[in-house]
Amino acid sequence: MTKERLISLDVFRGLTILLMTIVNNPGSWEAIYHPLMHSEWHGCTPTDLVFPFFIFIMGAAVSFAMPTKLYNKTTFNKILTRSIRIFCLGLFLYFFGQIEIFKLQGIPLLLGRLAITALVGYLLMGNFSSKIKTYFAFGVLGSLLFLAYSGIEAYQNVRIPGVLQRIGIIYFVVSLLNLKTNQKTQALVATILLLVYWAVMTLVPVPGIGDTNLHKGTNLAAWIDSILLKGHMWNGTKTWDPEGILSTIPAIASGIIGLLIGQLINSTMSQVRIVKRMIIIGVPLIALALVWDIIFPINKSIWTSSYVLYTSGLATIFLAALYYIIDIAKYTKWTQLFVIFGVNSMIVFFLSGIIPKALKMIEFQNPKATSEKINLLDFLYYFGIDPYFNNPKTASLAFALLYVLFWTVLLWLFYKNKLIFKV
Repeated sequence: MTKERLISLDVFRGLTILLMTIVNNPGSWEAIYHPLMHSEWHGCTPTDLVFPFFIFIMGAAVSFAMPTKLYNKTTFNKILTRSIRIFCLGLFLYFFGQIEIFKLQGIPLLLGRLAITALVGYLLMGNFSSKIKTYFAFGVLGSLLFLAYSGIEAYQNVRIPGVLQRIGIIYFVVSLLNLKTNQKTQALVATILLLVYWAVMTLVPVPGIGDTNLHKGTNLAAWIDSILLKGHMWNGTKTWDPEGILSTIPAIASGIIGLLIGQLINSTMSQVRIVKRMIIIGVPLIALALVWDIIFPINKSIWTSSYVLYTSGLATIFLAALYYIIDIAKYTKWTQLFVIFGVNSMIVFFLSGIIPKALKMIEFQNPKATSEKINLLDFLYYFGIDPYFNNPKTASLAFALLYVLFWTVLLWLFYKNKLIFKV
């Protein structure tokens, strides 16, 4: 008998999206506590856990959304459409700041961009018939890719890969694996992906560079991005992308491991045995990752195989703890804050990327430097938060927490009025 909903998984998703909101919105990027920063290259901070945890959770959720393996043309179309919708939401985040509307500037341009954002959000998150959803999804995707490769100056360096884009791709693959294969095949696919990626990254010479390496900007993954994503990578003109093409391969394994854990939880096994089995799986994954780290270092930016095992192991242990506390022990009084983030995670992800960009477009005279302008986002931080703290890192964190408070109030209103935004 399948479980219809897993509160601990919603809480896990909510915790992850809440942490993402904090680390993505500091008051100042120059003043951040180390745990809230990504690793410079090799290594793993708490911030580096956010993305793989989200992919793991998505994989686990697939087993609950599709508990019966009913595969047909209609199911495939739903999976494909949802994948494209997720991909397009992420892609639009990089278009927002580049949109040009005739010769509008300042507030009129901002209002125009927000109107287009509302339209795109409606097309990609609106509740339509399956056929209409498909038309809109392909229509938005085609329009955005046309603009990116049209030669129009405003869009010639817009980024194509990204977090939601990678999630959309992985959702498509994991969903099909869930419907078309058994657990043994899924585990085998994940293993092959990790081993092949390791072999390719450490054995295949880099054209134009020479020997294999795992250095920033000169490894094989970076070379492939520079060829296939030229001009459309992270920060526009960089030579590599942290969500690039080759590194998406091992990221799929993160989703598959999540799928396998979701299937375990959704099995007929007793709840206590499920927790024990999750621990038995999670601990060896972490141990194997630490051993593999010796020759293939844990690294988020190139999503190394050791990074997949390490983060998946931690995610499994963390979910096991939440599952025991919430779904077995029924200690749930503290969970509601995280549930409201978890059930509406996509709208948080999308709009939390839009709002800061919109606030930066609102500029006015700087009260402390009349010859300069200041945008509204900086004004709120430097005049509303920073003066009240001696430690700039604490001030920066306080700003992020206030932003979380804003989202908490908004999401509570959504939750209270049963407004759930799904893709």
